Amino acid sequence: MRRTIAGLCLVLLLASCGWWSDRVSPCRFEARALEVVARWDGSSGDRAWRSGFVPLRGLQAPQGWIDPPAWVTQSAHNGVWKLAGELPPKSPVEARVRWPDGSVSQVPLVTAAEAYAELSKPADFIEEECPAKGCRPLRVTGAELGETTLETSRGAIPVPTWLFTVKGVESKFEYVAVAPSAVTARPQAREGEFEEVMGFDLVAGKPHELLLEYGYGSCDRVHGARAYETGKLVVVDVDEEGSGGICDLALHMGTITVTLTRPLGDRLVLDSGTGLPVVRGVT
Repeated sequence: MRRTIAGLCLVLLLASCGWWSDRVSPCRFEARALEVVARWDGSSGDRAWRSGFVPLRGLQAPQGWIDPPAWVTQSAHNGVWKLAGELPPKSPVEARVRWPDGSVSQVPLVTAAEAYAELSKPADFIEEECPAKGCRPLRVTGAELGETTLETSRGAIPVPTWLFTVKGVESKFEYVAVAPSAVTARPQAREGEFEEVMGFDLVAGKPHELLLEYGYGSCDRVHGARAYETGKLVVVDVDEEGSGGICDLALHMGTITVTLTRPLGDRLVLDSGTGLPVVRGVT
């Protein structure tokens, strides 16, 4: 019934709204926000985001690396690996993961061999092939089960991680040991929908304000930020206007604040462009 009412409200709003040149009018923004809320609230993505295991980065993204040697990056990207030692034949079947709210989940783990098989795959898209003489192989001499911090939709958590030692490379290669069966992929934007707000953060001393990070073109004019609020969700948008003329393709990053009617609390922030959650953190 709630979704039906939201759908009727959306139809009425769309029928009565107009455009401001190529800007989205307040009326159109509200109509889009209603659509976003109706689509997300109570969906499988909503449930997974709030109570599942949704990583916000790849399971093999290195932590703490500072400017790794070029050959290391290129060889890993092209999948040039060589197993030059023995991997642990056994590992714990499960592990306990503690969430920021204090709750605990029992998750299955992969073996070192399974993690190495994933780690050693080439990237899906290889922009720069290996030189004519070939890449220098990444020679894996061993692995041990350790721990790393993983950013998830529910906050940063320590997770079991396979740490692979590569000959001649000081840093360890990491692959999160949590089995794929326990992981839900981060939701992706639908075709034709584009990200507007890329990150948010709270503003110290101003509990009713959010700091939004967004991208804009060289010729765009920014008029402000907007928010549509419900008891569980906040949909945000940056009101931009294009020049309509010839402009370069450079993307610039900016920040802007938006004022809420009450503090954010435990409400989820959604981007009006994609209808997906905005991750906390502004660069």
